[in-house]
Amino acid sequence: MSPVRYHRGMRYPQGGGLTAERQQFREELRLKAAERFAQGEASSVIAKDLRVSVRSVQRWRQLWDEGGPRALRSQGPASLPRLSEKQFAQLEAELAKGPAAHGWEDQRWTLSRVKTVIGRRFHLTYTVQGVRKLLVRNGWSCQVPARRAIERDDEAVAGWVKEVWPCAEDSRRPVEPGSSSRTRPVSP
Repeated sequence: MSPVRYHRGMRYPQGGGLTAERQQFREELRLKAAERFAQGEASSVIAKDLRVSVRSVQRWRQLWDEGGPRALRSQGPASLPRLSEKQFAQLEAELAKGPAAHGWEDQRWTLSRVKTVIGRRFHLTYTVQGVRKLLVRNGWSCQVPARRAIERDDEAVAGWVKEVWPCAEDSRRPVEPGSSSRTRPVSP
């Protein structure tokens, strides 16, 4: 399996990847829709004019019915990150030291290794997918090496293919005619 690395790339300022300008634009759309709700316009007409889905307009209308225009204001990012910006900066400093500084022999960061570092350093438990979301939210991306490892021993690989692989291939069960089921014999 190819080693996977995570590295820092472009950074989004907020959890959902939306800039403040984009959040404001979406809020303005919802508030324009609210003005039209007050005038009694149909959801399909509003959706067509604002170039959004009818389902979105219906959701906005329900929020508007329950809480007025105030309910359509932006609530900010859907969830706040568990690591603060300061803590994430500390995590980046730890990752910059490399995996060897944390006890791993090779130089690749995997999600489970980053999860381990977070647990050791901040005493927080993340899932592997939570770590992936945390890294992506902060501008890190998955990297797969483009070339073979320098340490690769082509002679050892060739020897394995010639000597070990044929033995492994021969050790499989021979293919025999009959039933594909192991529990049910061939019918007469």
